[in-house]
Amino acid sequence: MADRFRVTLAQLNPTVGDLAGNAAKALAAWEQGRDAGADLVALPEMFITGYNAQDLVMKPAFHAAAMAEVEALAQATADGPALAIGGPWAEDGKLYNAYLILKDGRVASKCLKHHLPNETVFDEVRIFDAGPLGGPYAVGNTRIGSPICEDGWHEDVAETLEETGAEFLLIPNGSPYYRGKMETRVNHMVARSVETGLPVIYLNMVGGQDDQVFDGGSFALNPGGGLAVQMPVFDEAVTQLDLERRPEGWRIVEGDKASLPDAWEQDYHVMVQSLRDYLAKTGFHKVLLGLSGGVDSAIVAAIAVDAVGAGNVRCVMLPSEYTSQDSLDDAEAVAKALGVHYDYVPISEGRSAITNTLAPLFAGREADVTEENIQSRLRGLLLMAMSNKFGEMLLTTGNKSEVAVGYATIYGDMNGGYNPIKDLYKTRVFETCRWRNANHRSWMMGPEGEVIRPSVIDKPPSAELREDQKDSDSLPDYPELDAILDILVDQDGSIADCVAAGFDRDVAKRVEHLIYISEYKRFQSAPGARLTKRAFWLDRRYPIVNRWRDPS
Repeated sequence: MADRFRVTLAQLNPTVGDLAGNAAKALAAWEQGRDAGADLVALPEMFITGYNAQDLVMKPAFHAAAMAEVEALAQATADGPALAIGGPWAEDGKLYNAYLILKDGRVASKCLKHHLPNETVFDEVRIFDAGPLGGPYAVGNTRIGSPICEDGWHEDVAETLEETGAEFLLIPNGSPYYRGKMETRVNHMVARSVETGLPVIYLNMVGGQDDQVFDGGSFALNPGGGLAVQMPVFDEAVTQLDLERRPEGWRIVEGDKASLPDAWEQDYHVMVQSLRDYLAKTGFHKVLLGLSGGVDSAIVAAIAVDAVGAGNVRCVMLPSEYTSQDSLDDAEAVAKALGVHYDYVPISEGRSAITNTLAPLFAGREADVTEENIQSRLRGLLLMAMSNKFGEMLLTTGNKSEVAVGYATIYGDMNGGYNPIKDLYKTRVFETCRWRNANHRSWMMGPEGEVIRPSVIDKPPSAELREDQKDSDSLPDYPELDAILDILVDQDGSIADCVAAGFDRDVAKRVEHLIYISEYKRFQSAPGARLTKRAFWLDRRYPIVNRWRDPS
């Protein structure tokens, strides 16, 4: 009986729908494992299709093609270690989220996901059929249990595997980031190792997919929950993990333990990685954005440079007569500090033409928000024209506070293909700017040091669409607004909860009203990096037409 078992953990970045490309990544990892003397090479959940593929998986032609790709992969890996890979599997009129064990040129074993998540960004109940509770599979004379992602968060699957002879657990995951997610994962996996008395290997994928970033951070625990191996977060990595058979059972040999960054760094890394992968996977190489001199566009510019490099970022100042000299100076300073291409495109002439065109229709009516929004929409038109002409994806720069209450102009400053800060409240934007000024990492393509000067961060926020305009003219101050939004949006709380937290009821009611009437804007807004469990899009789905208001 073998007394040592080697697993190659392939923490890799698939692309949804790129079946051949994902298979090539799997084959390259298998070759590394083969050369390292592995017994088993393991890839994450749904790796062959990429994840989260949503309704695409239900398309018969697609899941049939994915299954055929897996069967071809089985033949290509017949001579060497077993290969475990996640993918869809259809049989007997049902479609499963499966973990497929490839040996001797065929699909030798199948694990079928039992617990299908139906919350936050996941709709697996409507996509897949639930598999039965099953037993372990054998690789050589070693029996392995593989609860698939959500199955690892429930005790019944792991306990059934232990009771039917599993000697250790290898749990493949497609687990996307939200702030604090790693602690939640570790707590669940410690519970599984304690309950079963088995080693637990948690394998997660990396990379961005639409709004989600899979942050890796794969790890391995010995019975009782002791950490034996910790892989890095966000980075693709292939690691050799060894288990030794001891009198008390299999134990994981202590390996490398990567340090995990704090929440500020992880959030920033998510915003960079999501933009980098969104561009790469959609075929864009360059971006542009309006650089206003404010804090939101400044941090988006920094994220863009860190994602794709200064040579691939165009920043555009589009001033009007309401644009302050401070904003002009600050925008230019940020552009110079980041080293990006900087264009200066005044909107006065275009605005005058539009005003004159509308003058006969608007005669006798006072100027109001209509004229303010014309400025924003003209900027959006000009930026989209540049995007078309230069083949550069337009980034939009609205923070979560603005997105929540609709403090943005649809078809204006909301124009764009991606929003890196969509799930970042304004108060966190300020602190993220300070964090980026003070920190630099190897995964950032931008320069070290201060890239957003203090005057950008410290001045009162303003849309500068009229004389002496401040955001606080229309909204509560951001610390108060963000605290109320946290209760109403992130905690799904009530007006009574806001009052109990010390906020004025009328202010809370007004914020609630703004949230609800802005739903139509969010419905048409660009996707953006998910940082929390209550990001706008799949995490929080509300009707556009909605006359209910909290009576408390």
